[in-house]
Amino acid sequence: MEISSKENTHFFSNNTISPVDRSSFKSGSSASKEKQSCCGGIKIFLGALSFVYFAKALSGSYLKSTITQIERRFDIPSSLVGVIDGSFEIGNLLIIILVSYFGAKLHRPRIIGAGCLIMSAGTFLIAMPQFFMGRYRYERFPSTINSTVSLSPCLQDKSQTPLSALEKSQAKINAGCEKEAGSSMWIYVFLGNLLRGIGETPIQPLGIAYIDDYAVEENAALYIGCVQTVAIIGPIFGFLLGSLCAKLYVDIGFVDLDSVSISPKDVQWVGAWWLGYLIAGVISILAGIPFWFLPRHLPRPQGRKDSSTSSEHSKFIIEESKDQGTSSWKRARLAEMAKDFLPSLKSLFGNPVYILYLCASIIQFNSLIGMVTYKPKYIEQQYGQTSSKTNFVIGLINIPAVAFGIFSGGLIMKRFGVGVVGAAKLSLASSFLGYLLLLSLFAMGCGNSEVAGLTVPYHGAKPMSDHEQALFSECNSGCSCSRNDWDPICGEDGVTYVSPCLAGCHASNGTGKNTVFFNCSCVGTSESSQSSSAVVGPCQKGKECPTMFLYFLVVSVITSYTLSVGGTPGYILLLRCIKPHLKSFALGIYTLAIRVLAGIPAPVYFGVAIDTTCLKWGSKRCGGRGACRLYDSRALRYVYLGLTLVLGTVSIFFSVAVLWVLRERSPPQDETLSANGDRATCGTKSRKDHFVNSDQLIQSTYWPEKETRL
Repeated sequence: MEISSKENTHFFSNNTISPVDRSSFKSGSSASKEKQSCCGGIKIFLGALSFVYFAKALSGSYLKSTITQIERRFDIPSSLVGVIDGSFEIGNLLIIILVSYFGAKLHRPRIIGAGCLIMSAGTFLIAMPQFFMGRYRYERFPSTINSTVSLSPCLQDKSQTPLSALEKSQAKINAGCEKEAGSSMWIYVFLGNLLRGIGETPIQPLGIAYIDDYAVEENAALYIGCVQTVAIIGPIFGFLLGSLCAKLYVDIGFVDLDSVSISPKDVQWVGAWWLGYLIAGVISILAGIPFWFLPRHLPRPQGRKDSSTSSEHSKFIIEESKDQGTSSWKRARLAEMAKDFLPSLKSLFGNPVYILYLCASIIQFNSLIGMVTYKPKYIEQQYGQTSSKTNFVIGLINIPAVAFGIFSGGLIMKRFGVGVVGAAKLSLASSFLGYLLLLSLFAMGCGNSEVAGLTVPYHGAKPMSDHEQALFSECNSGCSCSRNDWDPICGEDGVTYVSPCLAGCHASNGTGKNTVFFNCSCVGTSESSQSSSAVVGPCQKGKECPTMFLYFLVVSVITSYTLSVGGTPGYILLLRCIKPHLKSFALGIYTLAIRVLAGIPAPVYFGVAIDTTCLKWGSKRCGGRGACRLYDSRALRYVYLGLTLVLGTVSIFFSVAVLWVLRERSPPQDETLSANGDRATCGTKSRKDHFVNSDQLIQSTYWPEKETRL
């Protein structure tokens, strides 16, 4: 709808609209103009907020898509990657209560605009280490890196290597150690993600409450639903951007790509992870610009001017007439706003349904956050897929399933008039069926890759419990090999060998990716006495893996949809049991609890558990353990899925408790209240004080960074 320049000037002014004189009638033309101004203004804010939701969802999902890239680039374990991922929640924790409570009484659009600038600064900071830490170095035998010195992989005598080459190699290692010892560049990623969390904090509570305050009552839910729908598009583009960047080599533009001897299928491959953060940072800046030009207040819709429950501002701000010359917010002192803090907090925590639902959400988000954070790693390690393909699949298949599930949940409630108890039942059924489907994934895994000395023995030798000691065998006993190297090659027998030296290879031909190793004493079968050859890179996983991966995708999509269906009913249950003027505060407390008790610890202890399944750790140039190169597929499957299911089962018990309290406290007729009609009580003293309007029924659920929770 177009609006005239006169209406634009009126609507974007900083002064509030004077109250209606109840003793006189307003002309139809004046009422029509005010309605046009209100609708046009809220739609502009709606468009700006939708773009911000897209921007924050894109950057958040892109971070998830680069988890394995960051782990390899900085040579750190999964547990430390979990700490980096949790720093976003720490940033939220620092200011969430202040923003949710006091931000609602200040200039909300400008606070959102400032948040976008902080979010973009954090995104740029994440990418900065790429420009300061030098080129990426991966473990490779010298002959595969276009070396002019002809070396034998099996160094029977170190004198085979020219002294000058050894000295140069050692000098480079020492220089690298000095640089590495003086910096831990992953800290910049940690701090950048922390800033992202701080910048994202005001967007949801202030933006959604602003729409709910100034939108026409019957349109509020539609507008909020539009914002949440646009937010789903962000993760799709985020993961697709991650897929594109993962195909590009990390140092693209800085090195000759022809000299790169690893491929995207190699576990040492690192894509251009930093490039996507630069793109996401620019988008965040653009998204924040409109909010600096939006007004603090909008004209209140005619039907809501006298409503005591429609506006969060109504408890703190009184409209004034034009001739008073000063807006009412200037008279609202900080002490007056803080006076109601403790009573508001007591009111929230005195609500049994709110507390039980909060506990159920905390446990469930521990399950979902841990599962989604390491889902790319699980797919890569379990099914032998590349980072690029993994991100593409998640972005193009899983996220649309989540969006469709959220929409279906709201549609079911609206279509069948589901009441409060019905919403609790639907949420419980969704969780139960979702985790039941997740149970079937235990049967859809791949076996371990055949790696000599780690998962399979050399030439029929007995397996050894100590994987490191099993790397050495009679066939490579004459070679001077290091157990810390990870330079996998694929033998003719279909077995992967940790390095050309451990494969007993005595000669090589070619350079880079085309290198072929010959006269490998460990390659071959026990029946064959002849030595065989090998090529650069690990062998493909078993033949059953592609089929299992397809099964996994189908079940994963259905599971994502099923779990998402229960999100909207659960959110409606939450909103219907809090006082209308405490909406932002209640959502802020809810988000705070999720951040502190789920968002921060879940990636860390999931990462620690996943690290226990590692079979072969990489080594840093200066010594010490680096990133994991090979996982025990079976152990990884049981740890990853088992931890997810245990947490999900506990959350279901809390959901059952929520349903039980509702059935005990709600009158029988409340169980079938229509979504278009009355409000339920949730066991509270006053219906009027404890429920939001029924138009909230079709809005999408708010999950903290729900766009990445697949």
